[in-house]
Amino acid sequence: MTEPKQRLLSLDFFRGLTVAAMILVNNPGSWSHIYAPLEHAEWNGCTPTDLIFPFFLWIVGVSIAFAMSSSKADPSTHQKTIIKAIKRGIILYSLGFFLAIFGKIMAVIIDGKSLLEAFQTVRLLGVLQRIGIVFIISSIIFLRVSNKGIFKLFVAILAIYWALMTFVPVPGIGYANLEKETNLAAWIDRGILTEAHIWASSKTWDPEGVLSTLPAIATCLFGILVGVWLRNKEVDQPTKVAWLFTSGVAAVILGLLWDLQFHINKALWTSSYVLYAGGLSSIGLALCYWLIDVQGYKRITTPFVVYGINAITVFFLAGLMPRVLNLIKLPNADGTKSALLEKFYTTCYTPFFSPINASLIWAITYVLGFYVLLYFMYKKNIIIKV
Repeated sequence: MTEPKQRLLSLDFFRGLTVAAMILVNNPGSWSHIYAPLEHAEWNGCTPTDLIFPFFLWIVGVSIAFAMSSSKADPSTHQKTIIKAIKRGIILYSLGFFLAIFGKIMAVIIDGKSLLEAFQTVRLLGVLQRIGIVFIISSIIFLRVSNKGIFKLFVAILAIYWALMTFVPVPGIGYANLEKETNLAAWIDRGILTEAHIWASSKTWDPEGVLSTLPAIATCLFGILVGVWLRNKEVDQPTKVAWLFTSGVAAVILGLLWDLQFHINKALWTSSYVLYAGGLSSIGLALCYWLIDVQGYKRITTPFVVYGINAITVFFLAGLMPRVLNLIKLPNADGTKSALLEKFYTTCYTPFFSPINASLIWAITYVLGFYVLLYFMYKKNIIIKV
């Protein structure tokens, strides 16, 4: 059997599938009309949508193992690689911060609002910010720690986070708990970020908060361990698939068992959630790896591969576009004005479909629209590395 190439086609496919799903669930036509699987769980529990972000962080871990293994083997290159990782992480954080402050800056320009206020109320953490932070820390861990050490650290993080969240009393509350506004992670978010810089939908806790970044790192380390396994030249491909699938099933089972005491919860990124989502990621990649890289079924891969090789680029653009379109106002018959995005949706979608189907078809259109751009970039071999 031949060994997998430095860039796995199945990994690009799996990443692209994940990013396309992320864009789908982030861009419904109406947030009031969404099919249940495309919504996040209210608190405890896990929907398919709740799996998308941990899948991506897990894939980041696999990619780190493939991209940095040669550097790991040569300590003289560690410093240079770490500097590059820090720069990339800062760029990722900056892109997320730009999306967070974009609307506020436009309000300063258009409406003459205070620039100081824009920075005083901008959200400091978010999806891209978390990816950047996790990428930096996980890259350093990968380079500096042995593979066995990474596994031990992975286990330690899950155990420490569980202990912190379930045993440490919350100041002002007096007891450990896992409720939305009174858990330890929420208290830390309010203390460090302050309510002015927390997720606007809650103002009391942040789903990408400070303490929950710790188990998010564990998710990435899980992916790193899988990447190390897939790169093992002493193991044939069928064995890699078998062990990847088996470990994934084991992680899912452990996650479900831990859920009985430490609930699976995306907002808290609980240890049970790390195992459950990481296990499903392993099963998903095992299936993709077997079909695409081992068996050679590659005809259906292109649509998601084009998403996968420019994943961060399309995620950023998909977040920026509605912000830009919402700045353009068009007049209505009654003299009021509506954002271009809303006007287009209510004119071209809602008159022809039921509210929930119009919302879904809009999201699908959004994904397909970006596919056209990405396919052009793919054919021109344009890869924007972030």
